[in-house]
Amino acid sequence: MEIMKSSIRAILDNIESAEEFLDRESIDEFESIIMNSKNIFVTGAGRSGLAAKAFAMRLMHLGLSAYVVGETISPAIHADDCIVVISGSGETNTIVSAANKAKERGSKVLALTSYPESTIGQLSDCFILVKGRRKKEVDDENYMKRQIHGNYTSLTPLGTAFELTTLVFLDAIVSELMDKINESEGEVVAKPTPSE
Repeated sequence: MEIMKSSIRAILDNIESAEEFLDRESIDEFESIIMNSKNIFVTGAGRSGLAAKAFAMRLMHLGLSAYVVGETISPAIHADDCIVVISGSGETNTIVSAANKAKERGSKVLALTSYPESTIGQLSDCFILVKGRRKKEVDDENYMKRQIHGNYTSLTPLGTAFELTTLVFLDAIVSELMDKINESEGEVVAKPTPSE
């Protein structure tokens, strides 16, 4: 039970600390590209792919044209589209391949990764740094020292911190997109009044 509690605390701490790495300019550019794209494609491998699918569903709820790469109904990507690629390492072969194909067709590439210097980071027109547990942390010389001092982050599955932080981050992006779409359509969003 203690391992489970430590793991939950580590995951929540990672999500909370992610805010300090967010860059307003990058987020504004990320949202602007999404809003100005004809179609938005999303892709990720494994659980990152599930986060991508959840984001596509939310974009669809906003009335935007969103597709999951590899699904049978997904059309071809074009220059007036964008692709959101999710890869903690930034080196996942299938995701790098999708980003390369999108670039060849003139599309914008938006990336979420823990490694901005990675292939995905370098291919992207805009990237968002999402801190997660990095593979290097497992192999570094301080591994045993961290364990002795009670840092059990490594007890969480390797990608968990990245995937859950990405999921939370993308849901927060949806909230901002919703507000921006309402503003662009001339709707006034009711602001809550402070209680007396």
